[in-house]
Amino acid sequence: MSESEEYERTWVQRPLAASPTPGADAAAGSEPDNNALPEGTKIDEFEIIDLIGIGGFGIVYLANDHSLGRLVALKEYMPSSLAARIEGLTVAVKSSRLAETFAIGLRSFVNEARMLAQFDHRSLVKVYRFWEGNGTAYMVMPFYEGVTLKQSLQKMPGPPDEAWLRGVIDPLLEALEVLHHANCFHRDIAPDNILLLTDGRPLLLDFGAARRVISDRTQALTVILKPGYAPLEQYAEVPHVKQGAWTDLYALAAVVYNAITGRPPMPSVGRSIKDTMVPLAKAAAGRYSDSFLYAIDRALAVKPEDRPQSVSEFRALLGLSQVPDAKPAASEVKATPVTPQAGSQQASRMPLIAAGVGALLVAAAGALYVLQPKPEGPLPAVAKPVPPPAEAPGAAPVAAPAAPAAAVQATSGASESPLPAAQVQTADRKGVTEQQLVDMLLGKNGATDSAKHAAKAFDPLDMLQEIYQQRDTNARVAVVPEKAKVRIGTDKLRFRITSLKAGYVYVLMVGTDGQFNLLFPNAIDADNGIAGDGELSLPRPGWAMTASGPPGSNRFVAIVSENRRDFSAAGLKKVDPFAQFPRKAAEKVAMQSAAGAANPFAGKVVCPAGRTCSSGYGAALFAIEEIE
Repeated sequence: MSESEEYERTWVQRPLAASPTPGADAAAGSEPDNNALPEGTKIDEFEIIDLIGIGGFGIVYLANDHSLGRLVALKEYMPSSLAARIEGLTVAVKSSRLAETFAIGLRSFVNEARMLAQFDHRSLVKVYRFWEGNGTAYMVMPFYEGVTLKQSLQKMPGPPDEAWLRGVIDPLLEALEVLHHANCFHRDIAPDNILLLTDGRPLLLDFGAARRVISDRTQALTVILKPGYAPLEQYAEVPHVKQGAWTDLYALAAVVYNAITGRPPMPSVGRSIKDTMVPLAKAAAGRYSDSFLYAIDRALAVKPEDRPQSVSEFRALLGLSQVPDAKPAASEVKATPVTPQAGSQQASRMPLIAAGVGALLVAAAGALYVLQPKPEGPLPAVAKPVPPPAEAPGAAPVAAPAAPAAAVQATSGASESPLPAAQVQTADRKGVTEQQLVDMLLGKNGATDSAKHAAKAFDPLDMLQEIYQQRDTNARVAVVPEKAKVRIGTDKLRFRITSLKAGYVYVLMVGTDGQFNLLFPNAIDADNGIAGDGELSLPRPGWAMTASGPPGSNRFVAIVSENRRDFSAAGLKKVDPFAQFPRKAAEKVAMQSAAGAANPFAGKVVCPAGRTCSSGYGAALFAIEEIE
């Protein structure tokens, strides 16, 4: 197995990604493991907690930002074929003949960080800060967790439909337009460089500037480019064949071609000699709209001048709404290289409020948390892979696969007693649809037709999803479980909640046994207040949640409400010390709820007489899996 394949394998097994180069960052390099810094190492205000991934040109760590009290991804420039760690944090080239190549790669690494730091877009990797020191360079980013488009397509039973594809490429085109307005081009778009976050949003990865520069000096050109995705102009730097927006559009269209046909287009060099590639207008006729296939085929033209020349032109061919004034936004961080001494200065606010972070399911040492997105305008007519509009709470949605959950226990003295179990109707999953990857977090099928919902049994997982969908997107809430997986009979479930706004915290759970519970506040711990930019670690002393099976995933929604909320109208019953929504009562409440009304299981705002209170709330979905 090649080193790059090994890195990809690590990515799949541990889906923790902070680097813009999840799989392609690895290349021929020696002894990378010896270069990784040990846990506990401090680099300025950042303390390394864990190793996330090692590639031929960089190492990514999970780190604790002690200045701002947050978990971040710290990427270190470390081309293992050129340099090694000689003492402590210090990095040095292996020989003088490699010094120039190392220095060029270092400059490219810093320039990549500087470029990314100037952009705030929900489908572009965010760089909080970067600096040079210890003979190398570093960049600090959020954690992004999800699956690559390549992995997602491999798991699908068949080609995705047009709405799903449009939902993926629309945000990517927005991101590309932001880049192109700043005269920046990605030049390496491919299925393994697109990450699908759990909320369904695609994230463009692997700008890989340092990797490309070093590779260009040490490897053949065919190794650098991805055959099938690289257009003709990338194979030769000649004055009369320029690269531009049309270069990225070719690669993105090739991604769509691969998704539909199951294979990438034939390499552009071969097509320039004899083009035997079957156009999508013929290969996929009848399965997708003619205009959609025509637009993709146009972007796949061999000659650059025959393709759409800009994102706006391509969007027009696709029938997508235009993005007004798509220009790079000012970063919250002054993104300039700093000396090691200046490196201790504070960067931006917490990741919860950093501009452009968007809705992220984030991974940290195996744990997951969700950052809510900035408010967006009304959804265009084209379906997008984001949480769909709220559906009628009274409609009984699609039944979920094995309902999830943890045995919930209270520690009162020495006794612990689980809540009684309940059953949830299940249904076989039939692959990914346009119901979005948020449904995948909840482990559910994706039907959206309300008439179909009405014929299905009540499913509490749908209630969690709808609570999340009806959240206030300005109220950013994050949840970090201590462990993403817990062992039955041994481990306890613990998590940390962070909120941008002050308010009151409520945590609902659907367990692996199907119970629908209000876990917090409870009879033991009723103090559910949280400060703005505050953090709340649960459970606190006096109660606990112990994994007791059956195996599966416990699904949670954490609510942070400006005002207190009352859940009695939803049929909530106390089951000392916690509370539960009995199934029959919950079914009745859901069926009686008016279409489009606020989800009754989110509770009703308690407002003092004579006052007007906001009913809005922030919310985050998360999951903890129980294993044998």
